[in-house]
Amino acid sequence: MNLRIDTTQGLLIGARQVASPNQDARPSGAEISLLVLHGISLPPGEFGGPFIDRLFTNTLDPEAHPYFREIHALRVSSHLLIRRDGEVVQYVPFHRRAWHAGSSCHDGREACNDFSIGIELEGTDTTPYAEAQYRVLERLLPLLRSAYPAIGPQDVVGHCHIATERKTDPGPAFDWARLGRPDLA
Repeated sequence: MNLRIDTTQGLLIGARQVASPNQDARPSGAEISLLVLHGISLPPGEFGGPFIDRLFTNTLDPEAHPYFREIHALRVSSHLLIRRDGEVVQYVPFHRRAWHAGSSCHDGREACNDFSIGIELEGTDTTPYAEAQYRVLERLLPLLRSAYPAIGPQDVVGHCHIATERKTDPGPAFDWARLGRPDLA
């Protein structure tokens, strides 16, 4: 998979594009300086299928699975999803604010959506992530750091690190050492 970033449009060329309405403008002067990794599976513990796309596009059928009745009205998104087979999907252009972090704080700065890029990994806290996902991340992170130089080596964190009271993802199954962050394991 050949990936590159078009900074004029905020797009990851080589990703499948699925536009999410759950986005808005970043605050004036907000500089992208953080990457937040998440874990997601829909239904919980199941991989593949169209349900993540449907959640992020507000088209999730609440009758398709009992869990969907709880979450179908959520208005959430992420910039990217990396599926278990390594496919990359982009929902929100990088220069726009995706709604992925919720109430959050990183290095004393609140509202992480304002200055971060959200990357969902198809997985669960306790299921090892796939080799294909790590390979994509290992290629993607240098591209993002090059396009958005305010993102430093220590500015790649999990949802669990910015919303410690609410979130646990990407969870203990994620191998932080693969990304040069053994301090987060």
